[in-house]
Amino acid sequence: MSKLEAKLYGPRWKPFIGFIALILALPFFVHAPHIFTILILIGIYSITTVGLNLLAGYAGQVSLGHAAFFAIGAYVSGMATTKSAISPWAALLLAMAITFAVAWLIGIPILKLKGHFLALATLGFNIIVYILISGLTDYTGGALGLNNIPALSLFGLDLSDPLHFYYVIWALAALVILFSTNIVRSPIGRLLRSIHDSEIATETLGVNAAKYKVYIFALSASFASLSGSMYAHFIHFIAPPTVNTSFSILLLIMVMVGGSHSIWGAPLGTAIIMFLQEVIRNVSHSYLKISGPVEIVVYGFVIVLVMMFLPQGTISLFSRLDAAFPRIRNKTLKQETGG
Repeated sequence: MSKLEAKLYGPRWKPFIGFIALILALPFFVHAPHIFTILILIGIYSITTVGLNLLAGYAGQVSLGHAAFFAIGAYVSGMATTKSAISPWAALLLAMAITFAVAWLIGIPILKLKGHFLALATLGFNIIVYILISGLTDYTGGALGLNNIPALSLFGLDLSDPLHFYYVIWALAALVILFSTNIVRSPIGRLLRSIHDSEIATETLGVNAAKYKVYIFALSASFASLSGSMYAHFIHFIAPPTVNTSFSILLLIMVMVGGSHSIWGAPLGTAIIMFLQEVIRNVSHSYLKISGPVEIVVYGFVIVLVMMFLPQGTISLFSRLDAAFPRIRNKTLKQETGG
């Protein structure tokens, strides 16, 4: 069974141990504050993209509204700590519970839609949330945003220190990745794949596909809420432009570039897009003197290239390299032995 599982899903612990080693080692090599902040943001966004990967890549339900769940987490946590003096960790859990409930309630009707209709429905929800947080100025600060969101602390450890926050956010990201990997390898994961391939065929087997779609939608939303809360407590500020529809599209691009059929594609795609975004901004603004959202054009070009040459996402490069090494080794041995 373990051999079959490895064949179907790939190794479980090898990439996870490599991932942990990389996260632990990076602070020893990255000293520029700006780059270190990007690494933290990659960790924050990876929590959202892993959930979106479960929803879109495995269950086949495309969402263009995950920025709304990110916003609910950020604003609920921010308002609870600034206006009601609730503990930040309690506020974070409250935000996740509220987001899960909201996603469950809206998921029941909108997940009856399919394809581009579902994508438009989630996009509409994103617009509704954006308008609400912009208009409820007494609670959210409106267009000026919500300020003075307190920093987190953990067992007396001050997480306003970027290094401390870095390790905590990546520890949370690692737990989310491990939890999601276990879901994918479980019977629920096989059901999600079945729904992705053919929802009608899955239902003919007596499976309530709608229940599982709503469940994974709400779980994915709660991951986005956790991500939003951590972002708010790291930046100490949240404003409507941070969580507009463009951010939802960017999250989906991260999943597509990394690879939607692998959990590991989510953090990889997030890292690629985040660093690409910085390169584009620096080159276009500093050297080419081009203003405006130039990165959108580049993202479109990148997606076309990925879909053409790496339809399984950039994560597939690792499996190709892993498969190529034994062939190269065997060829070398034959040459050495004269076979």
